[in-house]
Amino acid sequence: MIADESPFTPLLRPGERVLWQGQPIPRRFVLSPADVFLIPFSILWGGFAIFWEAGVIGSGAPFFFLIWGIPFVLVGLYFIFGRFLVAYRQAVSTWYAVTDRRILIVSGLFRRGLTELDLRSIPAIDVRSAGDGVGTINFGPTPVGWMMQASWAPWMGTTTLPAFRAIPDASRVHGIIQDAKEQAR
Repeated sequence: MIADESPFTPLLRPGERVLWQGQPIPRRFVLSPADVFLIPFSILWGGFAIFWEAGVIGSGAPFFFLIWGIPFVLVGLYFIFGRFLVAYRQAVSTWYAVTDRRILIVSGLFRRGLTELDLRSIPAIDVRSAGDGVGTINFGPTPVGWMMQASWAPWMGTTTLPAFRAIPDASRVHGIIQDAKEQAR
């Protein structure tokens, strides 16, 4: 991609250069540590809600009971598979950049948001990558509630740690960030 075509061009400060830019690899099923709890919970919740609703429909119960179960079924379906669709859509609409001064993250499902971090003020960088080189770079110490960092409900603000998630060649990008951080001092 030519630098002029970059989604970051209008966001750059005078004299600032983009050293790297990319997007997360949109995968259909990216599991996180929180899924150890979320998958069994979603199956129990969704299964019970569907069982309840089927029983209500089959028994000819009053209309109130019919509509009472619908929100629970919808939440169950979201937990079972909808959250993966939302994560996919979030990945497609997210862009990352490393400049010679800042880390930039542009994302948002409904509204575009910008997260920017000054390279000189990043306290810690945590890199985690798989054997194929795809990984996540967290900007800051991993919080105590690391298991809930999964974006199962992005509108609730559960993903609080700025990060480049599911990027190819995470180790190389980490090196670019480290070099830029040294130069920015």
